Amino acid sequence: MSRFEILPTGIGDLSVIVRKPIADERGSLTRIYSEDELARFGFASGIVQINHTTTAKKGALRGMHFQWPPHAEAKLVSCIRGRVFDVAIDLRKGSPSFLQWHGEELSAANHRALLIPEGFAHGFQTLEDGAELLYLHSAAYQPSAEGGVHHADPKIGICWPEPVMEVSARDAGHAFLDDTFEGILL
Repeated sequence: MSRFEILPTGIGDLSVIVRKPIADERGSLTRIYSEDELARFGFASGIVQINHTTTAKKGALRGMHFQWPPHAEAKLVSCIRGRVFDVAIDLRKGSPSFLQWHGEELSAANHRALLIPEGFAHGFQTLEDGAELLYLHSAAYQPSAEGGVHHADPKIGICWPEPVMEVSARDAGHAFLDDTFEGILL
């Protein structure tokens, strides 16, 4: 019996994972990751790094981050406290969904995660104070491979659900895409 339901987003291999918790009078158990099950949906590289973020204020924004090849990474992103609007942008060169984005509300209560393939930028906005995310990465962070897209880039047109209240200087400094950007060749 699968502990996951996989929902396509309509953008490439980007998928929403809905976890199926098992509960009884003691509480519940929720499977976060299964190599066998998730490999069928694009997370085949295994977990190399796990990150945990906390974001204090509603409306804060982190992103939009990616890594250039050969350090491109797939991510499985889960919200373990609070609620966030999690976003992925398809940056893969030649993809039929190039520069399209998908946003998904993630929370501990809805048991959803976003399975983000290599070649996508990722970021999120908090919908409640005190949000916490858990990221499972298929590749280790490499500062020299770091890339970013500005969260307000008009070529992308992300509709953030809250006014953007806080952004790091690093994220605010991401450039807008120009007409020479052809995408990430994987």
